[in-house]
Amino acid sequence: MASIEKTAVEDLLQTFIDPHNGADLVSAKSVKAITIEGNNVSVKLELGYPAKSYLAQLKAEVEEHLKTLVGIGDVNVDVTVKIVSHAVQQALKPLPNVKNIIAVASGKGGVGKSTTAVNLALALAAEGANVGILDADIYGPSIPMMLGLSGYPESKDKKTMMPKVAYGIQTISIGYLVEADQAMIWRGPMVTTALQQLLKDTNWDKLDYLIVDLPPGTGDIQLTLSQQIPVSGAIIVTTPQDIALIDAQRGLGMFEKVNVPVLGLVENMSMHICSNCGHEEAIFGEGGGLAMAERNRIEFLGSLPLDITIRQFADSGRPTVVADPDGRAAQIYRQIARKTAARLALKAKDFTTKFPTIVVQNT
Repeated sequence: MASIEKTAVEDLLQTFIDPHNGADLVSAKSVKAITIEGNNVSVKLELGYPAKSYLAQLKAEVEEHLKTLVGIGDVNVDVTVKIVSHAVQQALKPLPNVKNIIAVASGKGGVGKSTTAVNLALALAAEGANVGILDADIYGPSIPMMLGLSGYPESKDKKTMMPKVAYGIQTISIGYLVEADQAMIWRGPMVTTALQQLLKDTNWDKLDYLIVDLPPGTGDIQLTLSQQIPVSGAIIVTTPQDIALIDAQRGLGMFEKVNVPVLGLVENMSMHICSNCGHEEAIFGEGGGLAMAERNRIEFLGSLPLDITIRQFADSGRPTVVADPDGRAAQIYRQIARKTAARLALKAKDFTTKFPTIVVQNT
């Protein structure tokens, strides 16, 4: 019997679509090695995004997929993960110790953006990544309460801050530096300076992803982030309500103008499910987020129900992903996290660190 051809294996792998990025394994450059000994085939796959809860399933599904090849013998698939830095805006370089910055934005307040940002960070960590979250809402910081943290961050050198850690993720917020009831009556330049200090004066420890929870709107902080902070990608959070979608569209337009790729859209509060009878009702409308994603040709990352427990967990300082890790909402957050990181993994990689800095001086 003739041995299996490598091209036949490659062609078959080209028909296996990764559900998180919509690309086949070959196009996504996930296939790192194919070894053939007679009719036995070994394949090494490398994902560019954290997917701890998906690796065993992917291994089994690819092995079953390869077994459809006529004449194939033993099949073994090995799957690993390698997260790298991706390209940012022109003239900017990724921060030291931070591979990728992902901004979470919304056009208006009250759509659950901060809750989504926190649970996204926790979900990425649960999938195996090293994650931090920066609370960029200077006027209304909510991350400390959602993570059950308070008090000043430690400073070992009296110049920089150590991030406060909760549930394995590193965090920083203006909320750690001011009293909870103190009003931040600052003008735009002070706010943008504070944002840059929070980002650059924090000793982040080898982050794969830094989630930046932006305040709602398209003002000073958003402009500073998109022009002066190296962002790899952004997520838009909205509700199905028409008035929220209008504002979300403005946020999307802002990122497009400053060349920050939008990785996708999350629809929050998509469906209310009665806790007594189980009746489902689309209080804020239906299908608006999906329609907006299709209209703008961006990925629809997922939708979350209007669930009282999501709010209760966030208010108690134990967000859904850690409070109820096996629950339906936590599974949705983890799926959104995998899809977000997988979409980013398809983007151009950053090569600035591979080139030496050239200095021209008089001799």
